[in-house]
Amino acid sequence: MDETGIISRKTQEQIDEAKEKEARRLIESILFVSGKFLDMKALISLSDMNPIIIKELLEKLRESYEEGESALRIIEKNGMWKMDVSPEFSHLTTKLATGSSEFTKAEQETLAIIAFKQPIKQSVIVRIRGNKAYDHINKFAKLDLVKKRKQGHTHELRLSQEFYDYFGVPGPKAPEKTAAELN
Repeated sequence: MDETGIISRKTQEQIDEAKEKEARRLIESILFVSGKFLDMKALISLSDMNPIIIKELLEKLRESYEEGESALRIIEKNGMWKMDVSPEFSHLTTKLATGSSEFTKAEQETLAIIAFKQPIKQSVIVRIRGNKAYDHINKFAKLDLVKKRKQGHTHELRLSQEFYDYFGVPGPKAPEKTAAELN
């Protein structure tokens, strides 16, 4: 404080920087501990912060991971955020992963059927897995793991490239192009 009892501008900036740093660390810890995609409602509930501030902090976190030499990254998919390991280290996480996962056992089973039988009609999945499959499929579509294409009264489901990237597995090979197609 100066002689008049007013906090100096420099001191106020230091206080603001410290508050922002602490808020960024809180968001970072929420993402780290959750280990799954969180929507804005969950982030607000867990942090008790304003959504505008949360978005700014998420962007700053994402930039800091991209600029640094970190093996971590912040992923955003359809208004949901997650902290994850960079793709070049996904083989390690697959090897080390134990315990609970981001998807329930029922969701994993639904996704496995889609992966094994693709393309498959949503109505067939629902007949096999029950009505909860609608929720599973919507979650996968929201995360861009599954592509839905309207087909009559149902949807045709198939895995997206994002599925292969997300799980760190090779996708289907593109068909070889003939010499005529290359010219």
